Amino acid sequence: MNAIEFENISKQYRLGYVTSKTLGDDLNRWWTMNILHKPDPLLKIGSVNDRAGKADSDYVWALKNINFNVEQGDVVGIIGKNGAGKSTLLKLLSRVTNPTTGIIRARGKIASLLEVGTGFHPELTGRENIYMNGAIMGMSKQEITRKLDEIVEFSGCERYIDTPVKRYSSGMSVRLGFAVAAHLEPEILVVDEVLAVGDAEFQKKAIGKMQDVANGEGRTVLFVSHNMASVRNLCKNGIVLKDGSIEYVGTANQAVDYYIDSNVSSFNKSINIDGINVKHGIKDISSRKAEFKNITILNEDIENLSTDEPLNFEITLHRNLSTIEKCQCAIIIRDTSDIRFATFVSPIITFSKNSDDTVAHISLKNHHLAAGKYKLQFDLGLKDYVNGTINYDIIPDALMIQVSKFSKNAQLSYAAWDKTYGFILDCDSIELNK
Repeated sequence: MNAIEFENISKQYRLGYVTSKTLGDDLNRWWTMNILHKPDPLLKIGSVNDRAGKADSDYVWALKNINFNVEQGDVVGIIGKNGAGKSTLLKLLSRVTNPTTGIIRARGKIASLLEVGTGFHPELTGRENIYMNGAIMGMSKQEITRKLDEIVEFSGCERYIDTPVKRYSSGMSVRLGFAVAAHLEPEILVVDEVLAVGDAEFQKKAIGKMQDVANGEGRTVLFVSHNMASVRNLCKNGIVLKDGSIEYVGTANQAVDYYIDSNVSSFNKSINIDGINVKHGIKDISSRKAEFKNITILNEDIENLSTDEPLNFEITLHRNLSTIEKCQCAIIIRDTSDIRFATFVSPIITFSKNSDDTVAHISLKNHHLAAGKYKLQFDLGLKDYVNGTINYDIIPDALMIQVSKFSKNAQLSYAAWDKTYGFILDCDSIELNK
Protein backbone atom coordinates (compact mmCIF):
# COMPACT_ATOMS: atom_id res chain seq x y z
CA MET A 1 0.00 0.00 0.00
CA ASN A 2 1.23 3.48 -0.86
CA ALA A 3 1.85 5.78 2.09
CA ILE A 4 2.50 8.83 -0.12
CA GLU A 5 1.33 9.65 -3.65
CA PHE A 6 2.54 12.63 -5.68
CA GLU A 7 0.29 13.18 -8.70
CA ASN A 8 1.39 15.77 -11.27
CA ILE A 9 2.78 18.07 -8.57
CA SER A 10 4.14 21.46 -9.67
CA LYS A 11 5.04 24.56 -7.70
CA GLN A 12 5.51 27.98 -9.25
CA TYR A 13 6.90 31.11 -7.61
CA ARG A 14 6.91 34.68 -8.81
CA LEU A 15 10.33 36.28 -8.66
CA GLY A 16 10.57 39.56 -6.80
CA TYR A 17 6.92 39.75 -5.69
CA VAL A 18 5.02 38.40 -2.70
CA THR A 19 1.49 39.24 -3.92
CA SER A 20 -0.26 39.84 -7.22
CA LYS A 21 0.02 43.61 -6.63
CA THR A 22 -3.80 44.04 -6.53
CA LEU A 23 -6.25 43.07 -3.79
CA GLY A 24 -8.76 41.80 -6.34
CA ASP A 25 -6.26 39.36 -7.87
CA ASP A 26 -5.21 38.13 -4.42
CA LEU A 27 -8.82 37.48 -3.38
CA ASN A 28 -9.60 35.78 -6.71
CA ARG A 29 -6.53 33.55 -6.36
CA TRP A 30 -7.34 32.65 -2.73
CA TRP A 31 -10.99 31.83 -3.47
CA THR A 32 -10.20 29.70 -6.54
CA MET A 33 -7.35 27.72 -5.00
CA ASN A 34 -8.55 27.28 -1.40
CA ILE A 35 -12.34 27.17 -1.70
CA LEU A 36 -12.94 25.83 -5.21
CA HIS A 37 -9.69 23.75 -5.18
CA LYS A 38 -8.89 24.69 -8.76
CA PRO A 39 -5.55 25.70 -10.34
CA ASP A 40 -4.18 29.20 -9.85
CA PRO A 41 -6.21 31.48 -12.18
CA LEU A 42 -3.21 33.78 -12.62
CA LEU A 43 -0.85 30.96 -13.55
CA LYS A 44 1.59 31.93 -16.27
CA ILE A 45 4.33 30.19 -18.21
CA GLY A 46 7.53 30.24 -16.16
CA SER A 47 11.17 29.43 -16.72
CA VAL A 48 13.06 26.29 -15.66
CA ASN A 49 14.35 26.30 -12.08
CA ASP A 50 18.03 26.77 -12.88
CA ARG A 51 19.44 28.86 -10.02
CA ALA A 52 22.68 29.55 -11.91
CA GLY A 53 21.03 30.88 -15.04
CA LYS A 54 19.77 34.37 -15.72
CA ALA A 55 15.99 34.73 -15.31
CA ASP A 56 14.06 35.04 -18.56
CA SER A 57 10.66 35.21 -16.86
CA ASP A 58 9.07 36.68 -13.72
CA TYR A 59 7.86 33.17 -12.87
CA VAL A 60 9.90 30.07 -12.06
CA TRP A 61 8.89 26.44 -11.63
CA ALA A 62 10.45 25.25 -8.37
CA LEU A 63 8.92 21.84 -9.15
CA LYS A 64 7.44 20.63 -12.43
CA ASN A 65 5.31 17.52 -13.08
CA ILE A 66 6.44 15.42 -10.10
CA ASN A 67 4.91 11.93 -10.13
CA PHE A 68 5.97 9.10 -7.80
CA ASN A 69 4.65 6.90 -5.00
CA VAL A 70 6.24 5.83 -1.72
CA GLU A 71 5.21 2.52 -0.22
CA GLN A 72 4.48 2.14 3.47
CA GLY A 73 7.63 1.32 5.43
CA ASP A 74 9.93 2.50 2.63
CA VAL A 75 12.92 4.78 3.27
CA VAL A 76 13.45 7.13 0.32
CA GLY A 77 16.46 9.38 -0.14
CA ILE A 78 15.94 12.55 -2.17
CA ILE A 79 19.17 13.97 -3.57
CA GLY A 80 20.21 16.70 -5.96
CA LYS A 81 22.11 19.96 -6.17
CA ASN A 82 21.20 23.02 -4.13
CA GLY A 83 18.08 24.57 -5.65
CA ALA A 84 16.92 21.33 -7.29
CA GLY A 85 13.61 21.43 -5.40
CA LYS A 86 14.23 18.92 -2.59
CA SER A 87 13.15 21.12 0.32
CA THR A 88 10.19 22.50 -1.65
CA LEU A 89 8.97 18.94 -2.20
CA LEU A 90 9.10 18.20 1.53
CA LYS A 91 7.38 21.50 2.39
CA LEU A 92 4.52 20.58 0.07
CA LEU A 93 4.19 17.19 1.73
CA SER A 94 4.29 18.80 5.18
CA ARG A 95 1.65 21.36 4.10
CA VAL A 96 3.89 24.31 4.81
CA THR A 97 2.86 25.56 1.39
CA ASN A 98 0.39 24.40 -1.26
CA PRO A 99 1.22 23.01 -4.71
CA THR A 100 0.35 25.12 -7.73
CA THR A 101 -0.99 22.07 -9.56
CA GLY A 102 -1.51 18.45 -8.64
CA ILE A 103 -2.56 16.40 -5.63
CA ILE A 104 -0.58 14.91 -2.74
CA ARG A 105 -2.09 11.99 -0.84
CA ALA A 106 -0.52 10.97 2.48
CA ARG A 107 -1.92 8.25 4.73
CA GLY A 108 -1.14 8.80 8.39
CA LYS A 109 0.33 11.47 10.64
CA ILE A 110 3.36 13.34 9.31
CA ALA A 111 6.22 14.53 11.53
CA SER A 112 8.53 16.99 9.79
CA LEU A 113 11.97 18.28 10.63
CA LEU A 114 12.70 20.74 7.83
CA GLU A 115 14.78 23.45 9.51
CA VAL A 116 16.65 23.97 12.76
CA GLY A 117 14.12 24.40 15.57
CA THR A 118 11.07 23.86 13.34
CA GLY A 119 7.90 24.45 15.37
CA PHE A 120 9.73 25.57 18.50
CA HIS A 121 8.77 28.73 20.36
CA PRO A 122 11.99 30.46 21.47
CA GLU A 123 10.51 31.76 24.73
CA LEU A 124 9.32 28.33 25.89
CA THR A 125 11.57 25.80 27.58
CA GLY A 126 12.62 22.56 25.94
CA ARG A 127 10.13 20.63 28.04
CA GLU A 128 7.27 22.98 27.12
CA ASN A 129 8.16 22.76 23.43
CA ILE A 130 8.02 18.96 23.59
CA TYR A 131 4.44 19.15 24.85
CA MET A 132 3.53 21.83 22.31
CA ASN A 133 4.97 19.85 19.37
CA GLY A 134 3.28 16.70 20.56
CA ALA A 135 -0.07 18.46 20.77
CA ILE A 136 0.35 19.88 17.25
CA MET A 137 0.96 16.35 15.96
CA GLY A 138 -2.20 15.06 17.63
CA MET A 139 -0.72 13.43 20.74
CA SER A 140 -2.51 13.54 24.07
CA LYS A 141 -0.79 14.94 27.15
CA GLN A 142 -0.67 11.45 28.67
CA GLU A 143 1.06 10.00 25.62
CA ILE A 144 3.68 12.77 25.63
CA THR A 145 4.31 12.36 29.36
CA ARG A 146 4.83 8.62 28.86
CA LYS A 147 7.55 9.23 26.27
CA LEU A 148 9.06 12.37 27.81
CA ASP A 149 12.00 10.70 29.56
CA GLU A 150 12.90 8.74 26.42
CA ILE A 151 12.80 11.90 24.29
CA VAL A 152 14.97 13.89 26.69
CA GLU A 153 17.51 11.07 27.03
CA PHE A 154 17.78 10.63 23.26
CA SER A 155 18.28 14.37 22.69
CA GLY A 156 21.14 14.60 25.20
CA CYS A 157 19.78 17.96 26.42
CA GLU A 158 18.63 16.88 29.88
CA ARG A 159 20.62 19.56 31.67
CA TYR A 160 18.98 22.32 29.65
CA ILE A 161 15.49 20.88 29.26
CA ASP A 162 13.96 23.61 31.48
CA THR A 163 15.91 26.40 29.76
CA PRO A 164 14.23 28.57 27.07
CA VAL A 165 14.99 27.25 23.59
CA LYS A 166 16.26 30.68 22.48
CA ARG A 167 19.39 29.94 24.52
CA TYR A 168 20.03 26.63 22.73
CA SER A 169 22.73 26.23 20.13
CA SER A 170 21.63 25.19 16.63
CA GLY A 171 22.92 21.68 17.32
CA MET A 172 20.90 21.39 20.54
CA SER A 173 17.76 22.59 18.75
CA VAL A 174 18.25 19.91 16.09
CA ARG A 175 18.79 17.26 18.77
CA LEU A 176 15.58 18.13 20.58
CA GLY A 177 13.54 18.63 17.42
CA PHE A 178 14.57 15.29 15.95
CA ALA A 179 13.99 13.50 19.25
CA VAL A 180 10.43 14.83 19.38
CA ALA A 181 9.67 13.97 15.74
CA ALA A 182 11.11 10.44 16.00
CA HIS A 183 9.47 9.45 19.29
CA LEU A 184 5.92 10.74 18.85
CA GLU A 185 5.03 7.80 16.60
CA PRO A 186 4.31 9.43 13.22
CA GLU A 187 3.41 7.16 10.32
CA ILE A 188 5.54 9.35 8.03
CA LEU A 189 8.81 10.98 9.10
CA VAL A 190 10.17 13.78 6.89
CA VAL A 191 13.77 14.86 7.52
CA ASP A 192 15.62 17.57 5.61
CA GLU A 193 19.36 18.33 5.76
CA VAL A 194 19.12 19.45 9.41
CA LEU A 195 21.17 16.47 10.66
CA ALA A 196 24.26 18.09 9.13
CA VAL A 197 24.14 20.62 11.97
CA GLY A 198 24.47 17.92 14.64
CA ASP A 199 27.76 16.41 15.75
CA ALA A 200 29.03 13.02 14.55
CA GLU A 201 27.73 11.18 17.61
CA PHE A 202 24.19 12.50 17.17
CA GLN A 203 24.18 11.91 13.41
CA LYS A 204 25.03 8.25 14.02
CA LYS A 205 22.34 7.99 16.69
CA ALA A 206 19.73 9.74 14.49
CA ILE A 207 20.41 7.52 11.47
CA GLY A 208 20.15 4.45 13.71
CA LYS A 209 16.82 5.69 15.03
CA MET A 210 15.48 6.28 11.50
CA GLN A 211 16.51 2.74 10.55
CA ASP A 212 14.66 1.39 13.59
CA VAL A 213 11.58 3.48 12.78
CA ALA A 214 11.52 2.22 9.18
CA ASN A 215 12.60 -1.39 9.59
CA GLY A 216 11.32 -2.32 13.02
CA GLU A 217 8.16 -0.22 13.20
CA GLY A 218 7.20 -0.17 9.52
CA ARG A 219 6.99 3.61 9.21
CA THR A 220 7.80 5.66 6.12
CA VAL A 221 10.82 8.00 5.98
CA LEU A 222 11.68 10.68 3.42
CA PHE A 223 15.29 11.77 3.85
CA VAL A 224 16.98 14.70 2.11
CA SER A 225 20.76 14.86 2.44
CA HIS A 226 23.95 15.79 0.63
CA ASN A 227 25.79 13.05 2.55
CA MET A 228 25.86 10.23 0.02
CA ALA A 229 27.19 7.68 2.52
CA SER A 230 24.18 8.33 4.79
CA VAL A 231 21.78 7.93 1.87
CA ARG A 232 23.38 4.61 0.93
CA ASN A 233 23.32 3.28 4.50
CA LEU A 234 19.84 4.46 5.46
CA CYS A 235 17.65 4.43 2.36
CA LYS A 236 16.18 1.63 0.28
CA ASN A 237 15.24 3.74 -2.73
CA GLY A 238 16.39 7.07 -4.11
CA ILE A 239 15.16 9.94 -6.26
CA VAL A 240 17.42 12.41 -8.07
CA LEU A 241 15.99 15.89 -8.69
CA LYS A 242 17.40 18.37 -11.18
CA ASP A 243 16.04 21.85 -11.90
CA GLY A 244 12.70 21.00 -10.29
CA SER A 245 12.10 17.75 -12.18
CA ILE A 246 12.70 14.09 -11.44
CA GLU A 247 15.78 12.95 -13.33
CA TYR A 248 16.22 9.43 -11.97
CA VAL A 249 14.38 6.90 -9.78
CA GLY A 250 15.94 3.68 -8.53
CA THR A 251 17.47 1.99 -5.52
CA ALA A 252 19.46 4.20 -3.15
CA ASN A 253 22.79 2.90 -4.49
CA GLN A 254 21.70 3.36 -8.09
CA ALA A 255 20.46 6.90 -7.42
CA VAL A 256 23.68 7.91 -5.63
CA ASP A 257 25.82 6.42 -8.42
CA TYR A 258 23.76 8.25 -11.05
CA TYR A 259 24.01 11.56 -9.18
CA ILE A 260 27.75 11.27 -8.61
CA ASP A 261 28.45 10.18 -12.18
CA SER A 262 26.64 13.26 -13.47
CA ASN A 263 28.81 15.55 -11.32
CA VAL A 264 32.30 14.06 -11.46
CA SER A 265 34.83 14.60 -14.19
CA SER A 266 34.75 12.35 -17.25
CA PHE A 267 37.32 9.70 -18.02
CA ASN A 268 40.04 11.95 -19.42
CA LYS A 269 43.56 10.53 -19.55
CA SER A 270 45.30 13.88 -19.31
CA ILE A 271 44.81 17.23 -17.64
CA ASN A 272 46.50 20.47 -18.59
CA ILE A 273 46.90 22.68 -15.55
CA ASP A 274 46.50 25.93 -17.49
CA GLY A 275 43.03 27.35 -17.02
CA ILE A 276 41.77 25.00 -14.29
CA ASN A 277 41.08 25.86 -10.67
CA VAL A 278 44.15 24.85 -8.70
CA LYS A 279 44.10 25.15 -4.92
CA HIS A 280 47.19 26.09 -2.97
CA GLY A 281 48.48 25.16 0.44
CA ILE A 282 50.20 28.52 0.95
CA LYS A 283 48.70 31.98 1.35
CA ASP A 284 51.09 33.80 -0.96
CA ILE A 285 50.76 32.04 -4.31
CA SER A 286 53.63 34.03 -5.79
CA SER A 287 55.99 32.41 -3.28
CA ARG A 288 55.25 28.81 -4.29
CA LYS A 289 58.47 27.12 -5.27
CA ALA A 290 57.12 24.54 -7.72
CA GLU A 291 53.93 23.78 -9.65
CA PHE A 292 52.21 21.21 -11.87
CA LYS A 293 52.18 21.71 -15.64
CA ASN A 294 50.61 18.50 -16.94
CA ILE A 295 49.37 15.16 -15.58
CA THR A 296 48.73 12.13 -17.78
CA ILE A 297 47.61 8.57 -17.04
CA LEU A 298 49.62 6.20 -19.23
CA ASN A 299 47.37 3.15 -18.84
CA GLU A 300 45.70 2.16 -22.11
CA ASP A 301 42.10 1.77 -20.85
CA ILE A 302 41.37 3.77 -17.67
CA GLU A 303 37.71 2.69 -17.67
CA ASN A 304 38.50 -1.04 -17.44
CA LEU A 305 41.55 -1.33 -15.20
CA SER A 306 42.46 -4.63 -13.59
CA THR A 307 43.07 -5.10 -9.86
CA ASP A 308 46.67 -6.18 -10.56
CA GLU A 309 47.36 -3.51 -13.18
CA PRO A 310 49.81 -0.82 -12.01
CA LEU A 311 48.66 2.79 -12.31
CA ASN A 312 51.19 4.68 -14.42
CA PHE A 313 51.44 8.47 -14.48
CA GLU A 314 53.55 11.00 -16.37
CA ILE A 315 53.74 14.24 -14.40
CA THR A 316 55.40 17.40 -15.71
CA LEU A 317 56.61 19.80 -13.00
CA HIS A 318 58.01 23.31 -13.10
CA ARG A 319 60.15 25.05 -10.48
CA ASN A 320 59.89 28.78 -9.93
CA LEU A 321 63.17 29.08 -8.04
CA SER A 322 66.38 27.73 -9.52
CA THR A 323 67.57 26.86 -6.02
CA ILE A 324 64.84 24.24 -5.61
CA GLU A 325 66.32 20.81 -6.28
CA LYS A 326 63.76 18.40 -4.80
CA CYS A 327 60.02 17.98 -4.32
CA GLN A 328 57.46 15.24 -3.80
CA CYS A 329 54.09 14.38 -5.30
CA ALA A 330 51.15 12.81 -3.46
CA ILE A 331 48.33 10.99 -5.24
CA ILE A 332 45.12 10.78 -3.18
CA ILE A 333 42.40 8.35 -4.23
CA ARG A 334 38.75 8.80 -3.18
CA ASP A 335 35.71 6.74 -4.02
CA THR A 336 32.62 8.27 -5.61
CA SER A 337 31.15 9.05 -2.18
CA ASP A 338 34.18 11.29 -1.63
CA ILE A 339 35.61 9.02 1.08
CA ARG A 340 39.39 8.98 1.05
CA PHE A 341 40.67 5.48 0.35
CA ALA A 342 44.42 5.80 -0.06
CA THR A 343 47.31 8.24 -0.22
CA PHE A 344 50.45 7.48 -2.22
CA VAL A 345 53.54 9.59 -1.61
CA SER A 346 56.23 9.45 -4.27
CA PRO A 347 59.95 9.21 -3.63
CA ILE A 348 61.93 12.44 -4.00
CA ILE A 349 61.71 14.01 -7.45
CA THR A 350 64.89 15.85 -8.46
CA PHE A 351 65.17 18.78 -10.85
CA SER A 352 68.01 19.02 -13.33
CA LYS A 353 70.50 21.84 -12.96
CA ASN A 354 70.01 22.84 -16.60
CA SER A 355 66.19 23.01 -16.71
CA ASP A 356 63.32 24.35 -14.63
CA ASP A 357 61.02 21.63 -15.99
CA THR A 358 61.16 17.94 -15.15
CA VAL A 359 59.06 14.93 -16.14
CA ALA A 360 58.48 12.19 -13.59
CA HIS A 361 57.03 8.74 -14.30
CA ILE A 362 55.29 7.31 -11.26
CA SER A 363 53.97 3.75 -11.09
CA LEU A 364 51.69 2.50 -8.32
CA LYS A 365 52.27 -1.24 -8.48
CA ASN A 366 49.85 -2.54 -5.84
CA HIS A 367 47.07 -0.03 -5.36
CA HIS A 368 44.60 -2.08 -3.25
CA LEU A 369 41.65 -0.89 -5.38
CA ALA A 370 38.57 -3.06 -5.52
CA ALA A 371 36.11 -2.82 -8.42
CA GLY A 372 34.57 0.64 -8.68
CA LYS A 373 35.11 4.23 -9.77
CA TYR A 374 37.72 6.46 -8.14
CA LYS A 375 38.64 10.16 -8.22
CA LEU A 376 42.31 11.18 -8.16
CA GLN A 377 43.73 14.22 -6.38
CA PHE A 378 47.30 15.40 -6.90
CA ASP A 379 49.34 17.38 -4.35
CA LEU A 380 52.77 18.82 -5.02
CA GLY A 381 54.95 19.93 -2.16
CA LEU A 382 58.17 19.75 -0.25
CA LYS A 383 58.66 18.24 3.18
CA ASP A 384 59.85 20.82 5.67
CA TYR A 385 61.10 19.16 8.85
CA VAL A 386 60.21 22.28 10.86
CA ASN A 387 56.82 23.25 9.43
CA GLY A 388 55.72 19.88 8.03
CA THR A 389 54.85 19.22 4.36
CA ILE A 390 54.08 22.42 2.44
CA ASN A 391 51.78 21.88 -0.55
CA TYR A 392 52.29 24.34 -3.38
CA ASP A 393 49.62 22.96 -5.73
CA ILE A 394 46.50 20.92 -4.86
CA ILE A 395 44.27 19.61 -7.67
CA PRO A 396 41.15 17.85 -6.32
CA ASP A 397 39.16 15.53 -8.62
CA ALA A 398 41.74 15.98 -11.35
CA LEU A 399 41.17 12.63 -13.08
CA MET A 400 38.88 9.63 -12.81
CA ILE A 401 39.52 5.90 -13.23
CA GLN A 402 37.46 2.71 -13.03
CA VAL A 403 38.62 -0.71 -11.86
CA SER A 404 36.37 -3.38 -13.36
CA LYS A 405 38.52 -6.52 -13.78
CA PHE A 406 39.48 -8.79 -10.90
CA SER A 407 42.73 -10.73 -11.15
CA LYS A 408 43.75 -13.66 -8.97
CA ASN A 409 47.37 -12.52 -9.38
CA ALA A 410 46.79 -9.27 -7.50
CA GLN A 411 49.13 -8.96 -4.54
CA LEU A 412 48.82 -6.64 -1.58
CA SER A 413 52.05 -5.08 -0.40
CA TYR A 414 52.51 -3.87 3.15
CA ALA A 415 50.59 -0.67 3.82
CA ALA A 416 50.17 1.44 6.93
CA TRP A 417 46.68 2.71 7.73
CA ASP A 418 46.28 6.31 8.79
CA LYS A 419 42.89 7.58 10.06
CA THR A 420 43.30 10.83 8.12
CA TYR A 421 44.99 9.73 4.91
CA GLY A 422 43.81 6.14 4.44
CA PHE A 423 46.33 3.57 3.21
CA ILE A 424 49.86 4.94 2.82
CA LEU A 425 51.91 2.49 0.77
CA ASP A 426 55.54 1.79 1.46
CA CYS A 427 58.12 2.88 -1.08
CA ASP A 428 58.48 -0.66 -2.47
CA SER A 429 55.04 -0.25 -4.00
CA ILE A 430 55.92 2.98 -5.81
CA GLU A 431 58.40 3.29 -8.67
CA LEU A 432 59.78 6.57 -9.91
CA ASN A 433 61.57 6.83 -13.24
CA LYS A 434 62.64 9.98 -15.02
